[in-house]
Amino acid sequence: MFTVNRRQLIQAGAGLALITGVSHSPLFAAPLGANPFTLGVAAGDPWPDGFVIWTRLAPRPLDEHGGMPAVHVPVRWEVAEDQGFTRVVRKGEAVAMPELAHSVHVEVDGLRPHRPYWYRFAVAGSDSSPVGMARTAPAADAVVDRLRIGVAGCQHYEMGFYDAWRHLAAEPDLDLIFHYGDYIYEGGATPLGPRDKGWTAVRQHVGNEIYSIDDYRRRHAQYRSDPNLQAAHAACAFAASFDDHEVDNNWASDFDQDGTDPAIFALRRFIALQAWYEHMPVRKAQFPTPAGLTAYRRLDYGRLMRMHVLDTRSYRSDQPCGDDSVKNPCPPAARMQPDMLGKAQENWLDEGLGNGATWNLLAQQIMVMPIDLRSADAREPLYATDLWDGYRPARARLIDSSRKHRLTNVVIASGDHHKHVAGTVPARDDDLDGEKIAVEFLATSITSGGNGDGVAGLEHIVRNNPQIDLYTDQRGYQLFDITPKLWRTDVKVMDRVESPGGSLKTLASYAVTPDRSKLHRS
Repeated sequence: MFTVNRRQLIQAGAGLALITGVSHSPLFAAPLGANPFTLGVAAGDPWPDGFVIWTRLAPRPLDEHGGMPAVHVPVRWEVAEDQGFTRVVRKGEAVAMPELAHSVHVEVDGLRPHRPYWYRFAVAGSDSSPVGMARTAPAADAVVDRLRIGVAGCQHYEMGFYDAWRHLAAEPDLDLIFHYGDYIYEGGATPLGPRDKGWTAVRQHVGNEIYSIDDYRRRHAQYRSDPNLQAAHAACAFAASFDDHEVDNNWASDFDQDGTDPAIFALRRFIALQAWYEHMPVRKAQFPTPAGLTAYRRLDYGRLMRMHVLDTRSYRSDQPCGDDSVKNPCPPAARMQPDMLGKAQENWLDEGLGNGATWNLLAQQIMVMPIDLRSADAREPLYATDLWDGYRPARARLIDSSRKHRLTNVVIASGDHHKHVAGTVPARDDDLDGEKIAVEFLATSITSGGNGDGVAGLEHIVRNNPQIDLYTDQRGYQLFDITPKLWRTDVKVMDRVESPGGSLKTLASYAVTPDRSKLHRS
């Protein structure tokens, strides 16, 4: 993490007075006293000329309103070409409003493409924020030699410690981190105890299951208080998405898992997504409204890659056969829910796939390729209906879109499943060894599921699924190293997460070429 202490800031020169001086705004400008930047800083959604920078003022993050008065507060910000802020290139003042939990989203523009910048915030009478770093995207027509992206998510606070984020923050030359979702979990506090004694927690949520806007804000604040997660945000820009637990387990469009009246669930979904916006470095285009928010968007990296960030929750049909495929096995004829992305997003994706980039990255939440999850001694296949397996017509249309554009360069990044999975998406469900239309890398969880058992007891999954090469129950993340000729994915695993200080290793590496949807062990 890039940080500077108070003395270094004072020594940075005359420009410092502009960020730490008393604001001339007619808004609340009295000193806040305690450090208001307890939740750190973040950047997101890089474009060639800039990115979003974020913070939230919360001197006591778990107290009511984060310990902030119910007033508008001016927040100064700076962006510099160097970590010492001797070459400040953009600066200004934003307003932290209680209506948005005193969060600040600044869409910085006017920067040069494909280079690092450093940023920070300050409030009158308080310490300056930690310093963050983010890289702008390359220019639209740029020939890009290399791009590095981290992929991570599913970070249940109670199930482990965030050392994986510490390791990801230290990865060199990262351009972006794709967070596929499950940034928070909505459940109440679980009793503390060793995980091998049953479903117990290694650290606890504050409060019960969350329903109100204050509940969701407090839960986000608790997760964001973790120093390792803050280090990752300060080290690199994020492309943030959401999955189910930011709202409620396995929610789908207007439906939650408990059969709540959709009109009532809509209230919970709206406040949950407002809290998500308040805590993510996303643009005004993702601002929540009563009709929802538009989370799907594109990020282009010159001629090398187009990244399509998808939303697989807001527009989908309800899961077939319920959302528990173990209790309610779902035959193929029933796994025909029509919509995963919704018509508008589906058309948007189809249009965007028609491009000249070397690579197309579909950055989304849940497994696309079919997967038979039957137990080792079972005779009948078992498919999870919350995945694309429950939405076969939607998957068929995705395959048709790729074929229409004659693409061989589609890579899918997924999450949610709490396993590392590497495989390919077959063109037909009944021909798993046949034509492939995409390579899929599903990144495991940061903590969800606890330490895990590796491949023990899971060897049959690969045997029953010829389209899958790797399936392992370990925590960690994935790294994409992308060049015009080769896409390399490193599968990173932790030795433990249920106690602090876990170490990291590379379990496997894969190579893909843009002319064929095929995995190669490297």
